[in-house]
Amino acid sequence: MPEITAIAIDGPAGAGKSTIAKAAAKALGCIYVDTGAMYRAVGLHALRSGVGTKDPAALAGLLSGIKITLGYENGGQRIYLNGEDVSAEIRRPEMGMAASDVSAMPQVRAFLLDLQRDMAKRHSVVMDGRDIGTVVLPEARVKIFLTAAPEERARRRYEEHIAKGEAVSYNKILQDIRGRDAQDENRSTAPLRRAEDAVLLDTTGFELEKSVAAVLQIIRDSMQY
Repeated sequence: MPEITAIAIDGPAGAGKSTIAKAAAKALGCIYVDTGAMYRAVGLHALRSGVGTKDPAALAGLLSGIKITLGYENGGQRIYLNGEDVSAEIRRPEMGMAASDVSAMPQVRAFLLDLQRDMAKRHSVVMDGRDIGTVVLPEARVKIFLTAAPEERARRRYEEHIAKGEAVSYNKILQDIRGRDAQDENRSTAPLRRAEDAVLLDTTGFELEKSVAAVLQIIRDSMQY
């Protein structure tokens, strides 16, 4: 991919955005940027600091003490919070709602927006999140809205945790996903929605390989290469 370009992949929790975007970026020779990991890192810092993730004033006071950087190792993204690799810790089940809480705060979104846009200026990126095509990179060359039925998304999350040897409840995961959807779709700041020019891709019933192939086909059709 000789010219710098941006590909935006948005969608609800558990839609497989990170896994699919990472695979697509590797196939295209782009940098993969997981914006959700950035919000999880802010949420982690808030919890560690004893600050409520729904307290705008307290969160705003924490931002000056947060430095988030991204690294890449063996083709995978690593996220560092004040120099500490927190890539594994931010994937704990409870961090999803913490990320949703802090991402509803305009101060937090503004704090991370410049970092996200700067990466897209310097590199060809596949960036995934909730508002990449609508807010972060509205001029992205390709926009995809990736979704799946809540039950399907919960099943995938459940199987991921079980594969890691983690004791989790499918019903609790489904409840959390539905709650996250409601919160993300109804927040006043940058709510989750499909950009008008985004291609809708519902991967309900798809295996991972089929989902990745479908995303790559949309990208190649859009870029005509």
